[in-house]
Amino acid sequence: MSAALEEFCGSVFWIMVLLVHDARRSCLRRDSGVLFCFLTLSLLCGILPFQSLVRKALQEPISDLPQFILFFISYGLQLLLFFVSGFSDIAPETKEIGKKNPEVTASFLSSITFEWYSSMVFKGYRKPLEIEDVWELRDKDKTKALYAAFEKNMKSAMQKARAELEKRKRKKRRREGDPDYGNGMSKAQSQDVLVLEEKQPKKKKKKGDNKDSGPPKDYPKGWLMKTLAKTFKQNLLLAVAFKLVHDALVFVSPQLLKLLIAFVSDEDAFAWKGYLYAILLFLVAVIQSLCLQQHFSLCFQLGINVRASLIAAIYKKSLTMSGATRKESTVGETVNLMSADAQRFMDLANFVHQLWSSPLQIILSIVFLWGELGPSVLAGIATMVLLIPINAFLVAKAKTIQERNMKNKDERMKIMTEILNGIKILKLFAWEPSFEKRVNGIRARELKDLLNFSYLQSISVFVFTCSPFLVSLASFAVYVLVDENNILDAQKAFTAISLFNVLRFPMAMLPMVLSSLVQTNVSTGRLERYLSGEDLDTSAIHHNPIAGSAVRFTEATFAWERDSNAAIRDVTLDITPGSLVAVVGAVGSGKSSLVSAMLGEMENIKGHINIQGSVAYVPQQAWIQNATLKDNILFGSELDEARYQQVIKACALLPDLELLPAGDQTEIGEKGINLSGGQKQRISLARAVYSNSDIYILDDPLSAVDAHVGKYLFEHVLGPKGLLQKKTRILVTHSISFLPQVDNIVVLAAGAVSEHGTYSTLLANKGAFSQFLNLYGNQEENVSEENTAAVALAGDEEEADEDLDPCMEERPDDVVTMTLKREASIQRRKLSRSLSKRSTSSQKKAQEEPPKNLKGQKLIEKENVETGRVKFSMYMRYLRALGLCFTFWTFMGYIGQYVAYTGTNLWLSEWTDDSQRYLNQTYPTHMRDMRIGVFGALGMAQALFLLFATLLSARGSVRASRVMHQQLLSNILRAPMSFFDTTPTGRIVNRFAKDIFTIDETIPVSVRTWISCFMGIISTLIMICLATPFFAVVIVPLGIFYCFVLRFYISTSRQLRRLDSVTRSPIYSHFGETVSGLSVVRAYGHQERFLKHNEVTMDINQKSVYSWIISNRWLAIRLEFVGSLVVFFSALLAVIAKGTLEGGIVGLSVSSALNVTQTLNWLVRTSSELETNIVAVERVHEYMKVKNEAPWVTKTRPPRGWPSRGEIQFVDYKVRYRPELDLVLQGITCNIGSTEKVGIVGRTGAGKSSLTNCLFRVLEAAGGKIVIDDVDIATIGLHDLRNNLTIIPQDPVLFTGTLRMNLDPFDQYSDEEVWKVLELAHLKPYVQRLPEGLLHFVSEGGENLSVGQRQLVCLARALLRKSKILILDEATAAVDLETDNLIQTTIRSEFADCTVLTIAHRLHTIMDSNRVMVLHAGQIVEFDSPEELLMKQGVFSAMAKDAGIAATETTAL
Repeated sequence: MSAALEEFCGSVFWIMVLLVHDARRSCLRRDSGVLFCFLTLSLLCGILPFQSLVRKALQEPISDLPQFILFFISYGLQLLLFFVSGFSDIAPETKEIGKKNPEVTASFLSSITFEWYSSMVFKGYRKPLEIEDVWELRDKDKTKALYAAFEKNMKSAMQKARAELEKRKRKKRRREGDPDYGNGMSKAQSQDVLVLEEKQPKKKKKKGDNKDSGPPKDYPKGWLMKTLAKTFKQNLLLAVAFKLVHDALVFVSPQLLKLLIAFVSDEDAFAWKGYLYAILLFLVAVIQSLCLQQHFSLCFQLGINVRASLIAAIYKKSLTMSGATRKESTVGETVNLMSADAQRFMDLANFVHQLWSSPLQIILSIVFLWGELGPSVLAGIATMVLLIPINAFLVAKAKTIQERNMKNKDERMKIMTEILNGIKILKLFAWEPSFEKRVNGIRARELKDLLNFSYLQSISVFVFTCSPFLVSLASFAVYVLVDENNILDAQKAFTAISLFNVLRFPMAMLPMVLSSLVQTNVSTGRLERYLSGEDLDTSAIHHNPIAGSAVRFTEATFAWERDSNAAIRDVTLDITPGSLVAVVGAVGSGKSSLVSAMLGEMENIKGHINIQGSVAYVPQQAWIQNATLKDNILFGSELDEARYQQVIKACALLPDLELLPAGDQTEIGEKGINLSGGQKQRISLARAVYSNSDIYILDDPLSAVDAHVGKYLFEHVLGPKGLLQKKTRILVTHSISFLPQVDNIVVLAAGAVSEHGTYSTLLANKGAFSQFLNLYGNQEENVSEENTAAVALAGDEEEADEDLDPCMEERPDDVVTMTLKREASIQRRKLSRSLSKRSTSSQKKAQEEPPKNLKGQKLIEKENVETGRVKFSMYMRYLRALGLCFTFWTFMGYIGQYVAYTGTNLWLSEWTDDSQRYLNQTYPTHMRDMRIGVFGALGMAQALFLLFATLLSARGSVRASRVMHQQLLSNILRAPMSFFDTTPTGRIVNRFAKDIFTIDETIPVSVRTWISCFMGIISTLIMICLATPFFAVVIVPLGIFYCFVLRFYISTSRQLRRLDSVTRSPIYSHFGETVSGLSVVRAYGHQERFLKHNEVTMDINQKSVYSWIISNRWLAIRLEFVGSLVVFFSALLAVIAKGTLEGGIVGLSVSSALNVTQTLNWLVRTSSELETNIVAVERVHEYMKVKNEAPWVTKTRPPRGWPSRGEIQFVDYKVRYRPELDLVLQGITCNIGSTEKVGIVGRTGAGKSSLTNCLFRVLEAAGGKIVIDDVDIATIGLHDLRNNLTIIPQDPVLFTGTLRMNLDPFDQYSDEEVWKVLELAHLKPYVQRLPEGLLHFVSEGGENLSVGQRQLVCLARALLRKSKILILDEATAAVDLETDNLIQTTIRSEFADCTVLTIAHRLHTIMDSNRVMVLHAGQIVEFDSPEELLMKQGVFSAMAKDAGIAATETTAL
């Protein structure tokens, strides 16, 4: 009966198996984990009946033949099934998905061993991986999916947190004594008091902002962690399950070890028991490693997913945050949130489960130890508990240092970003030393903190190494001393030791995780503050349909910040659809604020604005993306070829396209570096026109272009006959000539509308406007009277093709453009490969290859990813930076530590064998005391050696950090301009941020861990070999396998890490770009598109990181297998050599082997980590090798007071931008006399800017020389030269710091002198009104001054220098006529006794110079007084005619 029942159950059982199998058919992968586990167990259980059946059959004839045969058939089939279930049966429709990401279709076995990843490892070994080789992410791991879930949870958590915040605020008010309580005031009065009370502290805060004195603003707290936990709970729970299984198995090994030692000591034990123990030890180890790797895989995925969600959240926040919130954090700080803080979360997520797992393991170990040693364990535990407060203290200290250091880092990065953005100014003014000093000052503070931090780390490492050993010493000593009968035998000692070893890991991890938690806590605060900042409040911008009105202001009052003064007040305006409205007013009258209010960028105080229809916006300073020119114009819209061509023609871009090397496919550098100001502005305008919106808000777009181009744009785009004639246009302008043609004029004064109406009415009113006109009108009248024959005239000139068009007026503002244009015109027919920095060999290659790009199409080289092994020289370079003496002694310290370690263990093994020696006798006390004493001494030696080594390495690593940063900084500051033009700032900043951080904090730790792992493994192997010499035979094949796996893995892993750092830069640079062009992105409403782009960039980075994580797991599984084999063989050999061994030595050998698995794993991890991190040294070194410009100071110094006369001679002067290009100036010879005023004119590309660049030796001569006051400028140092020339550059660049520092960074001048120049530059009244006066804090990029004021600060800079030679790079583009006038008169009076060279765009500014130099194609074609040149019918008179200047007028000026 029972047999039948059994059979029945069996058949039901197998039917169920079949059903499970069948159900899997509908899944992506068609095998089942459950089944695989079932089959494994079924096979294992079958072994027992299998062997008993075989033994029976051998002893007597088989009684039940059918059962016997069936059993073997079924067992065979099970084996087959087991084998088959290891492979995944992929459905045809999932084949494609499998190609993109094999993980989706991998079988169960392949998933748990990460076998599906092997093909990637082999590929990575054969050739360096490219980003295209990396597999796609699974859909659920893509940024979009992650962020969607995160955002949903974030919103609900944030609401709760906001409610909490309100409660806190109310409590605080109550505590501070709310006047409402029993005060007898009326409600309204008390409200007022409250308002006042609130306002006062805020005012205080304003002043203290930059000094962090005010109490920090409260923000919703505590929601971020909750949100993350809720979003990723599935991952967290799974990881918990795996970790539990692993933690349970960890304690099985010591018990097995105990049984094994008992077996070896027992003469009569059966042999099979020993083999069983060996096999069980092996199996436990394998399962343990499988669980642990799954757990880690989940943790690391959690890490990258958390990072992705956070970065996406930060990015999205940056698109929606209000102006006030935006002021709180600079671009640099926000990028830091993305890089450093999100990274912190990632690091924490990797080990977050240790928070519960460590305590659990600690408790279990203690329970088992109690079983071994009884109460004497308490001695050990007491030791541990005593160590905890020491650790807590160290962690707290470390935290404060860390926080301080984050601040230093932020500050240093901020200055670095500025230096790189304003590098041209630094070079022209020779200010590099001052800024180098500033950076080095911050760096010194940073390193001091770093040294203290490293010392703390060494002490905690010391405490940590001591702990396991102190614990075992205390326990054993107490155990032996308490009772004479307690004899330490091998079973007890080594089981205890392997349990203490289990204890080591959680005890080491716990403080690490806690300190990581502390750091993450700092980051949590920063992120919560940022992410919960106020969003832009656009509620004051209505979109109601009102007939006959496109934009209507209703008593609109707006301010930049909630409680600051209103920037525009009580504006009531109605703008009809299709009209062209000009907004005019003096500098600072609130024109730009009016525009910002319409775009919703300002805080509404009262009133509202109604806007009907879509908006296009052209900012005052054009914002250009790092993309092709065409992409910049299309700006995400569909391409409509006909309209595109029409727009390009109207915006006068056709001639530019001809000049640009690849037409509209030319890549534009960061911030539009390879375009002139005018070109940027016209592209910005073209983008608006192409967007085909209803309302156009134009913030002075014509200021950066020349008069006749402005005219052309006005006629073809903005004016009554232009492309936009049917649209509503609001034009902020300084240019008077267009006013008669507009429908309506709004005059602003101090933020309010002083008058508005048509041109004629305003003139008739005789108000502020007509006075304004009378003042400036005559300057421009002549320009506007002239007809637009300019375009026609240009055609008659017999000129080279590049000068045919009048629209090509502007001077490109930097080296690269000029080159590009010149190259393009000469090479337009010759194709050649894109710019290449490589050596001549690559140029030879380029000639063999088919031509790919026009020369110069790619301005910015792709960041080179080093491939292959990191060169050994990099390690040497780092060690040299450490100091070889430091290195040697550190190493000796580690060797000392491990010699002592081995000694300790061998001594213990001897000690335990005493229990056999003195089996039935009393144990002599002197022997006991000696055993304890030596054991203690050896242990202490071990710890002291380690302390010595770590302290030394701390000193050394800080020294290395100092050396590396210093060299990098000084070399970057000495790099020539051309380097900065072809290298995006993001890339250089990355060297200073990520790579220096790695050298500071990561590499030293990696080096230390590597050394201790390496020594640990060597000492373990030595101990096993001492016990069972045969083990040496096993070491060889295992070693070979280990190295083999390692080589494969390291090449893949290293390349993936490199891909990670290369794919990370675009995330940050795209982010920086978005933040700087925020108003544009919002105005066009393109936030969604930018979010998408960010998601794509993120996913590319994510997939390389994900792949790297899996490669780590792939490796770990294989290495831990090697570890399990080491355990197996050491146990097996012990079983085989049973008779000859003492229990003590077996215990030593197997317990060491159990320990080695983890160490093996760490060794590979740290070698690859070290190799990956050393890449930072390689990258920093790459920028240390950048070729420098000429030395700053040479042996030949110019005489004191040089140049005293200011005479300049050009002697057959030739120059080119780069060796492989053609000449830009083709042999210029001329003399400029002392105090002469010379105007330099010429069409775009004639070489005007090259001339100034040559005077400052931004470009070095290719032939000929320039002599100033009898000194050949090529013979003196660059600073001697640049300090004695003055330039007023075209773009006003200011640096963060005080106003005074911006004028005089070296503190060479007295305050009186500084005030004097401010007065001359017409800034004195403004600066006097500021509360801090000269110490007024200038924000990033001078944002808190208007463009006009910045220009005046640059003028003041030049006046303060007051050298004999002034170069004026016509700076009047961004300034209204009033300021322009001020600048011109000041220059005329103050620089009367200097030689002044003016590069002119507008001819009327140079009509009063002594002589005019006309350049064309790099040669001087005319050089004479303006009167003479006008009489002579040459190039200049033709240009004058275009600009509407007649010969008679010169005298009038």
